[in-house]
Amino acid sequence: MSFRGVATGMKRQRPGSNAKELTPDEKSTFELIRSTGDMGIWLWSIKKELKGIPVDKCVKFLKGKGFIKEVADVNATGRKKKLMATEFEASADLTGGVWYQDGVFDSDMIETLRKACKSIINRHKVITADGILHAIMKSGALQFEMKIEQMKKILDTLCLENVIFKVKSNGLGEFVSIPIGSECYKSRLKQKKTGALASVPCGSCTRINQCDPNGIVSPATCAYFTKWLENLDF
Repeated sequence: MSFRGVATGMKRQRPGSNAKELTPDEKSTFELIRSTGDMGIWLWSIKKELKGIPVDKCVKFLKGKGFIKEVADVNATGRKKKLMATEFEASADLTGGVWYQDGVFDSDMIETLRKACKSIINRHKVITADGILHAIMKSGALQFEMKIEQMKKILDTLCLENVIFKVKSNGLGEFVSIPIGSECYKSRLKQKKTGALASVPCGSCTRINQCDPNGIVSPATCAYFTKWLENLDF
């Protein structure tokens, strides 16, 4: 399976229609939308800024002429859309970057990448995040340039589920080809039931410092902690 690329924050050639042909109201509306760049602007915000102007009519005209477009904001409930000048590509903050497609979280892509990471780690026994990313890119499975930070987020989910774990190279034995101190990943061997407490996901959680019983991040709302509890044999 190969994945599509996502370009963000880039300008494209401006629409062919001449902005000089716009009425004063249409021009004011377009310039306000264009000023927000790759982040776009809500329709209600335009109406708040341009009181006395028939914003709905202007927006409809500008969309019809190709001056502006609608872009889904993955952070908004109900997949609401912002307005943006067509010369801009939406920011990853709006689109969700490579993890989203058309405003929808691409769970299939995530799961395929997770399986690829597990396979590579099992094959190499011990390997760095850079090594995993290189192997995936070399396979041709990805059609976009994946960043190391994105790869580490995938690996973090596997660590939280105790499928793999992090360890630093000491330069000896299986680490002989990896620089001392480098962070590596290994498959976690199946543990005996008597050692279940050792597998608690909190130890490898990247948000452990924010975890609080009454906070947004808490044991009660943590999917990984819940799954760990369900697997315990009391």
